[in-house]
Amino acid sequence: MSGHHITTDDAWVPEACTLPTAERPLRLAEFDQFIAEAVRGLDRLSAQHLRLYLDGGTQVEETTRDLAARESSCCSFFTFDLSRPDGNSLSLDVRVPAAHADVLDALAERAASVRGHR
Repeated sequence: MSGHHITTDDAWVPEACTLPTAERPLRLAEFDQFIAEAVRGLDRLSAQHLRLYLDGGTQVEETTRDLAARESSCCSFFTFDLSRPDGNSLSLDVRVPAAHADVLDALAERAASVRGHR
């Protein structure tokens, strides 16, 4: 049996997540808005590593840091690394242990889907 719960809208929530159930749809909506507004591209570098290319604005950097910190606090298996390769762009590396590669799969699929609908 999988250690993850998939909802009817294809949202992913690992059992290890400590975010209260009532707050999960709000966090998912935050991720969708973040992806739609800030993500400019993505690369799946390995089964355990996803890179998101972001708009380089200051507000995007602040939002990304906040969202990553809050997500790490409830899903501690995520590792987020935000960097600024140049003055106009940001990249967010998202890594997970092998046991949670399916969660990263779902995040990558969601990001591609949300980006495709904008």
